[in-house]
Amino acid sequence: MSRYSNVHFAPNAIRKAQADLNNHLRMLWEQHVFWTRLTILSIVFNLPDVDFVTNRLLRNPKDFKAALKLFYGDRIASRFADLFTSHLVIAAELVRAAKAGDNAAAADAEKRWYANADEIAAFLAGINPYWSERDWKAMLHKHLAMTKSEAVDMLTGKYAESNSVFDQIEKQALEMADVMTNGIVRQFPNKL
Repeated sequence: MSRYSNVHFAPNAIRKAQADLNNHLRMLWEQHVFWTRLTILSIVFNLPDVDFVTNRLLRNPKDFKAALKLFYGDRIASRFADLFTSHLVIAAELVRAAKAGDNAAAADAEKRWYANADEIAAFLAGINPYWSERDWKAMLHKHLAMTKSEAVDMLTGKYAESNSVFDQIEKQALEMADVMTNGIVRQFPNKL
């Protein structure tokens, strides 16, 4: 079990609605890392599908918004979607700058990327008392570091290493989904 997983489901007491929520959030986090990887690949290798892949990736925050809206309402869900969209846009800027060899632009994008992660962590902790800002910050920073490593490995031709990093990214994305589910279930026990 991950050090971030602090699941408090009683044995044999997981309701179908809770399992459905967890499966849905796991799918959204999987899609997040999957479409991020495809976007990185498309940018790095100048693939003709880059706009299509990027547009699909940018649907992910909207899908999160729809899931969170059921619990937090439109305003809060929209704010999360905006923060998450910024996360993705900044990541693409970082990859493009690194590919172009523009170290100043890459450093600026990376600084903004981490600031955005901190903002997401604070936001999540502010809407759910069972989500720790410290834990979300640690998870998101780890996510950014691994995603950067994945992109650098692609840019430098270390494809096996990139695949290995992606395996770690995928596992961690599922852990973030579980943390998100656990917090929602604890905060809204009567809805699930």
